[in-house]
Amino acid sequence: MANTPQSKKRARQNEKRFAVNKARRSRIRTFLRKVEEAIASGDKDAATAALRAAQPELMRGVTKGVFHKNTASRKVSRLAARVKALG
Repeated sequence: MANTPQSKKRARQNEKRFAVNKARRSRIRTFLRKVEEAIASGDKDAATAALRAAQPELMRGVTKGVFHKNTASRKVSRLAARVKALG
């Protein structure tokens, strides 16, 4: 348990950041799930639109420190390849 005022403040800040990051991660996963569902249904137009919406969201997660840049790039690349293979 935090004892000093500084460590108590850091604990409060950590809780706030955790909540923000958790919400952002959840939002990104929702976008990714929509792409996955569109791919599973075999609808290339819907999959392309979902990927186009998910890509900036993923990269925003990188700038906010939720994901590593290479992780986001890998996810986008693999999804794009799967969407392209639908045609």
